Amino acid sequence: MKSVHLFGAAICMLALAIVANISAQASSVTAGGGQTAAPNPASGQVAQAARTYVGSLACKQCHAATYERWSKTRMANVVVDPKDHPEAVLPDFAKADPLLTFKLSDIALVYGSKWKQRYFTKVGNDFFPLGAQWDVTHKQWRPYLVANNTDWWVPHYGPTNAERPTGPLCDGCHSVNYNTETQAVTEWNVGCERCHGPGSEHIGRPSAQTIVNPAKLDFVRANDTCIQCHSQGQPLSNPIQGKYYDWPVGFHQGGNLKDFWKLEEHKAGETTFTHFADGTAHKNRMQGNDFVQSVMYRRGVTCFSCHDVHGTGNNADLIKPSGQVCLTCHGPTSPNGPHTATLEDHTHHLRGSPGSQCAACHMPRIEQTIADVNVRSHTFEFIPPSMTDRFKIPNSCTSTCHADKSTTWVRERMRTWANVSPWRVE
Repeated sequence: MKSVHLFGAAICMLALAIVANISAQASSVTAGGGQTAAPNPASGQVAQAARTYVGSLACKQCHAATYERWSKTRMANVVVDPKDHPEAVLPDFAKADPLLTFKLSDIALVYGSKWKQRYFTKVGNDFFPLGAQWDVTHKQWRPYLVANNTDWWVPHYGPTNAERPTGPLCDGCHSVNYNTETQAVTEWNVGCERCHGPGSEHIGRPSAQTIVNPAKLDFVRANDTCIQCHSQGQPLSNPIQGKYYDWPVGFHQGGNLKDFWKLEEHKAGETTFTHFADGTAHKNRMQGNDFVQSVMYRRGVTCFSCHDVHGTGNNADLIKPSGQVCLTCHGPTSPNGPHTATLEDHTHHLRGSPGSQCAACHMPRIEQTIADVNVRSHTFEFIPPSMTDRFKIPNSCTSTCHADKSTTWVRERMRTWANVSPWRVE
């Protein structure tokens, strides 16, 4: 009997040792930039406890062609130092403007180039936004100050830009391995390791087992590669070291985003700063919030089914031109639909016309990025005119192409379509 008790005690001690070892590995994530343990290489993940970040230049040695493509993307040039890259500054600072209250020499980092450009000054180890932004589309200055009753974090910071450091509010997504304690980064911009995880072991022992390949992850974690920054949400624990963060602190590629981040909640029927009443995103940088609602997401489609962030010659780094990328999986002869004899029978627009483009109806530009400049939704839902009448959500027809028409006109037109049930026209 005594030997049985001794054997049981030994088993308990072994179990405790295993649990302690697992806990020690899990705690290897530091507040700012340590490594994360990620199990099961067979599922596309690899253990990372001893790995460190090495920077994208180290990847160039073996992946030169991919590096060259990536280096020209907006991902690789989100923020730049204007002293190193004066060509990145879009407006003419020599032209006076009432909103322009700072000098070019005040700028430590320039952010953005497609829709808007913002400017950060450096104070101590942190950066702070300046009070004007450049509207790239309209080529004019606009004020920049996040207003009250907008982003969730506003009440936790002072009312001026000088009280709102970019470290907790922006920089975790505009860099690799941001350290919340020192404000240091391995590199600025969305470098290789932002998506592939720390690369030191892979540099020393190149193989598929020593790096994270998002394409080999399950569809949830694969999409989380992008959702970690292309979403509106909050860390599960806030504040962190006395500050409120607007990015998933502690998450490293290979881990579980759900352990660090929660998406912004929405109550059906309510229109808020972040959402329309049906849950569609109301503002830019919410592609992830949209996408997780979609049929595409539920079927296992990933962001990189359509985009290649290493760089392409197409808008938004699409793998094919906008008018062709959807036809990779969809078409009249595809089981994915549309279930019509021809594409024109589905779109009810002439082939090659703006209305025949899949994105025109299924990804309308209704999500604000600056002033009246909107970006495309990513729910892939056709928004009918009834949603405009009931909830003021811009619909797929009158929000862009048919802006001079009414929702009644849209409904009457749709009732004439042979492949649309009159009982479902909204």
